[in-house]
Amino acid sequence: MSAPTPQQGRLAHAPVVLRGGRWWLDGGADSIPASDPAFTAALDDFSLSMAAADRSVANLLIRQDEASSVDPGGRR
Repeated sequence: MSAPTPQQGRLAHAPVVLRGGRWWLDGGADSIPASDPAFTAALDDFSLSMAAADRSVANLLIRQDEASSVDPGGRR
């Protein structure tokens, strides 16, 4: 089984982008590849943690919607 991989695209609220499996530092007018293995590993870990947090929040919202549809009066 392979390890999870970060999703392509911009890392939320950060000047870094994952394109083609490689992290790029985005300065607006130009981008340069991030080449430090420790830094890119930290970006991978952070990106995966952010994705997991996003999934957790989405699941909580789904459960909240399901709970409110079961008890439309909002009583518990």
